[in-house]
Amino acid sequence: MISRVADHCFWFGRYVERAESTARLLATTHSLALDAELEPAACWRPVVVVAGEEAACRARWGDDEATFADGERIEHALTWDEDTSVSIRRSVAAARWNARTIREVVSLEAWETTNELHLYLRGDAARADFADHRFDFYRRVRAGTQLTLGLLRSTMLHDEPLDFIWLGVMLERVSQTARILDVHHHAFTSGAGHHEVVATSLWLSLLRSLSGYEPFMKRHQGRVASMAVVRFLVGEERFPRSVAYCVRSAYERLCGIRPPTATELPGGQTLERLRVLDELVRAQRHELRDGEDVHELLTTVVDETHAICETLGKELLGHDRAA
Repeated sequence: MISRVADHCFWFGRYVERAESTARLLATTHSLALDAELEPAACWRPVVVVAGEEAACRARWGDDEATFADGERIEHALTWDEDTSVSIRRSVAAARWNARTIREVVSLEAWETTNELHLYLRGDAARADFADHRFDFYRRVRAGTQLTLGLLRSTMLHDEPLDFIWLGVMLERVSQTARILDVHHHAFTSGAGHHEVVATSLWLSLLRSLSGYEPFMKRHQGRVASMAVVRFLVGEERFPRSVAYCVRSAYERLCGIRPPTATELPGGQTLERLRVLDELVRAQRHELRDGEDVHELLTTVVDETHAICETLGKELLGHDRAA
């Protein structure tokens, strides 16, 4: 498999997952801002930080509290703005461009679903849905991206192209989970004076932003405690968005592409970094005791995932493309 095709497969997977994650996070935060007894900035600043757009927002809108208090403006930027690298519209367009470039690899069904979502976001119907039916709009974006991911696994050969696509999905997902959990955990635990009902709603919102509400409730009974949520999102091996699950899945996908025993093949450094990260997460997931432990581990996961993507680009994809 030539590196150009592998590169497009990898980034197709990343952009589809990124669009789905952004839509889910915006929908959850919109609901939280309506229901929770929180200042608007307390709801929306974490979203901007997770997106990596804090500096850009301050430069564009001003360096004061009002920058993060206008949820409508933030939602619009993270949905439609072509200058915002993680906006839904830009992510879907990038996914569609990568899929179009490798049409001989991506299945017809997955291509059609990606293209339909792209055309929807370029049309007037999407703007009208965003203005009048916000939750339906986010639900349609999530449904389109999730359908694409499901079709990839059910309509493509399970060989190297799918391995590279799913490697991109898993590395993007572990980065998103770690960033969302780290930023929101800090925001929730640093806010003093939350009533127990409000605190519970915050942790449930965090779970919903990662599609983890139902799986968590099936594992835990009674009061929703912060560290229980953290340990679930970090270490639950059976939850497909936990840090532990995503890191292990990425490692297994790369092993399918470049077996550990094939020492003569490129990709050895990337594989070793993934193995070390997998062992680190598994060793520390049950040892988390407080916010400092959580922040240290999640910062390591985010930084190492970024480094792994860079190393992967140099070793197997033939570029230094930024994440």
